[in-house]
Amino acid sequence: MNDTAKLAATVVLVTGPSGGGRSTAINALEDLGYEVIDNLPLSLLPRLLDGPPPSRPLALGLDVRNRDFGTTALIETIDQLAGRTDQRSQVLYLDAAEEVLVKRYSETRRRHPLAPAGPPLAGIAAEKDMLVPVRARADVLIDTSDLSPHDLKAEVVRWFGTAEGGQLGVTLHSFSYKRGLPRGLDIVMDCRFLKNPHWDEGLRKRDGRDAPVAAYVADDPRFAAFFDQVKGLTDLLLPAHKDEGKAHLSIGFGCTGGQHRSVMMVERMAEALAQDGWHVSKRHRELERRGTADSKGQTA
Repeated sequence: MNDTAKLAATVVLVTGPSGGGRSTAINALEDLGYEVIDNLPLSLLPRLLDGPPPSRPLALGLDVRNRDFGTTALIETIDQLAGRTDQRSQVLYLDAAEEVLVKRYSETRRRHPLAPAGPPLAGIAAEKDMLVPVRARADVLIDTSDLSPHDLKAEVVRWFGTAEGGQLGVTLHSFSYKRGLPRGLDIVMDCRFLKNPHWDEGLRKRDGRDAPVAAYVADDPRFAAFFDQVKGLTDLLLPAHKDEGKAHLSIGFGCTGGQHRSVMMVERMAEALAQDGWHVSKRHRELERRGTADSKGQTA
């Protein structure tokens, strides 16, 4: 990172369809120390940025409720910010599936700003269509369809948080490929090539935290080299992410059922990283779903 980038202020434009989670994201950015201005007219933005340099990064909430909001005007604003050398700008776009937005409006009984006198579906469809060009310009796109407010705040912290006191938090996830990747992973490692304890009748009902299962997986001739290569990669990447001021890194280990091999890898890697002084937490998604994980959010 050059000196100009270090000195330049950060401006995050937060936008997306109404009901997509913009307010939650704005609040999360405010908790991170951003100066938040919601529904600022676009015509006033140049005056704001040309004024005294802000002491904190800015988060600006923009949507169809803004007095002079328009797709063309917002695209021009994005282009103008991108051309400035005294500011670093990003566009955070909060989106959600149309049926999810309809459900959210029906639950809150709010009127859509583009369909104040009718059902929200018409307004939702019109707004999403209007914002297509803006969505294409997003630097960070978060689909909130399946996210709780807590999950969305965690995503915002992952993208925009900075490490306090130079600390970097590392979360290791085990998961089953049958259920897809956990949301928000930065790095994914596939463990399905390792010997599968599922085919051993005595190990099938155990999980990767049990010593016999761990020994079975470690007995695979390819395990030691795989573990060493992954550990070497983390030894390279974690300090680099820390130096960039990143607050958190998520690494996933997947296998077929998310019970044996991936769990064992998470346990071994968490122990190794903790011994190196990293702050590590573990998540075993499939074990948590079954109610058999006593390590949910556990710190190593």
